[in-house]
Amino acid sequence: MARTNRERTDATRTALLDAARGLFVEKGYAEAATPEIVAAAKVTRGALYHHFTDKRALFWAVIEREANEVAADIEARSADASSARDALLRGASAYFDAMAAPGRTRLLLHEAPAQMAIDSGEGEDPAEAGLKVGLSHLLAGSKALALLDPLTVLISAAFERAAIAIDCGGRREDYEAAIATLLDGLAD
Repeated sequence: MARTNRERTDATRTALLDAARGLFVEKGYAEAATPEIVAAAKVTRGALYHHFTDKRALFWAVIEREANEVAADIEARSADASSARDALLRGASAYFDAMAAPGRTRLLLHEAPAQMAIDSGEGEDPAEAGLKVGLSHLLAGSKALALLDPLTVLISAAFERAAIAIDCGGRREDYEAAIATLLDGLAD
């Protein structure tokens, strides 16, 4: 059965994203060369530039796809929670599960921030946006709600550091317990 143009386009884009992801994980953004990416994707250089303006745009598309997968996992796990605290704790567990995907910690917590410092940033992190919503529910009626934006940034950073520590062999259970303690302290 012949594939449609849309199916071929989607397949080419996915091949480029998958190949780039593998090389960005293996070598890092700076060392992954576009000729290697197109060879790994088994497409032409023209196909790369048809879908992405340059390597930077391809990198940010990989990062966006990874971040959206993390956010979707968090949303799915916390959607039917019984309270804001429960949603945040389920979201924390989902975050750590999602970040355990091979290479994801390197991509989202090492390569993306390094590139962001160079590029000046690319949009809002969907997982952080979900965290902000969860915190707004947890802090409803509290004086701490006035500090929602900085609290979101700080707690997001705590999640990121915990994911890095877990990736380096830290006990996940300890970090989940610490997150619960932190959230309980905010809710008081």
